[in-house]
Amino acid sequence: MSPTPLSLLCALLLTLPLAIVFTITTDITTTIPPLPTVRHQHPIIKPPRKTTTHSQKPITKPTFPPPPPPFVDNDNDNDDDDTSLFQLASRVNPNPSPTGAPKKLAFMFLTTGPLPLAPLWELYFNRTKRHNLYNIYIHADPNLKQHDLLYQGVFTNRTIPSKPTRRHTPSLAAAHKRLLAHALLHDPLNYMFALVSPTCIPLHSFDFTYKTLIKSSKSFIEILENEGGAWGRYAARGDTAMLPEVEFGKFRIGSQFSVLTRQHATVAVNDTRIWSKFKLPCLQENVYRCYPEENYFPTLLSMVDRVGCVPATLTFVDWKGRHDGHPHTFHGSEVGPELIRTIRGRRPRYGDEEINGSDVSVRKRGDPFLFARKFGSDTVGKLMDIANDVIL
Repeated sequence: MSPTPLSLLCALLLTLPLAIVFTITTDITTTIPPLPTVRHQHPIIKPPRKTTTHSQKPITKPTFPPPPPPFVDNDNDNDDDDTSLFQLASRVNPNPSPTGAPKKLAFMFLTTGPLPLAPLWELYFNRTKRHNLYNIYIHADPNLKQHDLLYQGVFTNRTIPSKPTRRHTPSLAAAHKRLLAHALLHDPLNYMFALVSPTCIPLHSFDFTYKTLIKSSKSFIEILENEGGAWGRYAARGDTAMLPEVEFGKFRIGSQFSVLTRQHATVAVNDTRIWSKFKLPCLQENVYRCYPEENYFPTLLSMVDRVGCVPATLTFVDWKGRHDGHPHTFHGSEVGPELIRTIRGRRPRYGDEEINGSDVSVRKRGDPFLFARKFGSDTVGKLMDIANDVIL
């Protein structure tokens, strides 16, 4: 049966939309341009991450000299007067060596207990970038236990082999000599040796202190000739006990706290002649007139090298109104910027001002106080409050 005209028309109408869609799709496809070709395109390379290699130097903390080693006397196990130690120390080079290397300051803390002002000293030493210019030594009561807990931070492992000390005996002067000996043996670059009390505070920054001391060729030690009570001190062991080595006319008085040059430190540890008199015990009835630590070093250096000394201590102390042998102790209520500035403004006493020996130029000196005492343990908080802005 052949298709009728009507069925052919219907079939034509059904295929017409497909033809239109095909035509439109073909036109659109042919009019979209191809993606452009990117010529000379290089891959994006990210910079490599920085990694530590063996050729790079790691960042390390400042290095400090090793702690002073314990002194071992193989020749005499019962060396009560430290003879072997002093003999060994007396053989060191009296000049800092090697020549041209930076000289150092030796801080020698003489204490019978903890260091209550340690936080201030910790800040004092840590504020400088020149950690290789100082050493710390501590002479502490050997009966104290757990030194690693008492002395921390910059004071860790700084104690030297020590012996008990007691006022009105030669033990304090002997401890000073012991500190000098260990500091001389420990570091050949130690140039100036400062004795420090547990109640001492610094009055300036370490850098200021270093510049002040390192340029000096002289020791700073108070040497007083015409002091009241001199005869009582001289005769404390007996009227003639000091003869013939020390005549009364050569007997001197001065502060226990001094700063000695390396040459004078070697003189002190090498001395046995003058020390043989000062290490004698005082008579019981004269014990309260017995202050070897304030007489031995001023007398020795006055006799050996008076011109090589500035006859003044750089440690301030307030004796005003005191007659009991103990200077004024500052407490927290007294501490403030004004106190520090007042002390800084004071001038050291240069021996007996009218008889300064051959060193006439001493009258024109105006050395700054570098340390001050006595500050009680209750002052540490106030001192830390003003440390950065005023003291250091």
